[in-house]
Amino acid sequence: MAKTTLMAELEQLVSEARNPETLQIDLMSSSEIVAAMNAEDAKVAEAVRQALPQVAATVDCIVEAFKAGGRLIYMGAGTSGRLGVLDASECPPTFGVPEGMVVGLIAGGDRALRHPIEGAEDSRDEGRNDLQRVNVSARDVVVGIAVSGRTPYVIGGLDYAKSVGAVTAALSCNPDSAIANMADIAISPLVGPEALTGSTRLKSGTAQKLVLNMLTTASMIRIGKSYENLMVDLSVSNEKLAARATRILIEVADCTAEEAEAFLAASKNNVKLAILMALTGMSAAEGARALEEAGGFLRRAAAQHQPRAAG
Repeated sequence: MAKTTLMAELEQLVSEARNPETLQIDLMSSSEIVAAMNAEDAKVAEAVRQALPQVAATVDCIVEAFKAGGRLIYMGAGTSGRLGVLDASECPPTFGVPEGMVVGLIAGGDRALRHPIEGAEDSRDEGRNDLQRVNVSARDVVVGIAVSGRTPYVIGGLDYAKSVGAVTAALSCNPDSAIANMADIAISPLVGPEALTGSTRLKSGTAQKLVLNMLTTASMIRIGKSYENLMVDLSVSNEKLAARATRILIEVADCTAEEAEAFLAASKNNVKLAILMALTGMSAAEGARALEEAGGFLRRAAAQHQPRAAG
């Protein structure tokens, strides 16, 4: 793309505009700078609130994909790509799901997580190729993440995803962006110009993180990964998570720490199963069957076998 054409495109982006509230930021003291940034950050939640219908619609699609054995696939470049990889990486320990259930792709590959890769985001072919490498299919949901909404890597990926029948969603921070217009669902939290012009890792990145939090958390809740507001499918993979699992048992089953640890041991650290055993008196085998019959929903399984535990 010619430099003059690119400059013209950037001039039209809200995320590249100068913020009139911070024109004198280079003359401010440290306390004034952080106060100005905080004032800008306070606008992010409202911008995301305006996009909640589209976020919820995407969650519904992700839930259906999960039920059909499909995946959620994020793709982006730079900060946008890193945020997608981060969110995908946190799902296995938080919700006990297989690593491939939520996938994060970043232009330039894993090295781009720590180092800038020159030109990586400028190739539509690489977006398509990365999706081909993970065998994207019509069962999957592909979320393209790009503040500008014009990143070639994301455009190429979304175009390919649509060609194989995958549901597509676009997460950008500019109105009527290229990816918003091509995706099935457009999520566009408009946070306005950044405190530091063009530094979209600031408000725009924060808005993206809030949306990604909602996409995975709400989807996991919808497929039974919580009981009340507790993470009951967490992977007990370190001391902190082991302590959290014990605390969850104590909270839900009103038992002692020793009893909680006994239930966890009997369930082989399956927190959801341990809770059901504690609530109903079932054995591990009986509880596992009950959870399977309830589609993995602990509240449903507990209610069917002991109504007082339904909550």
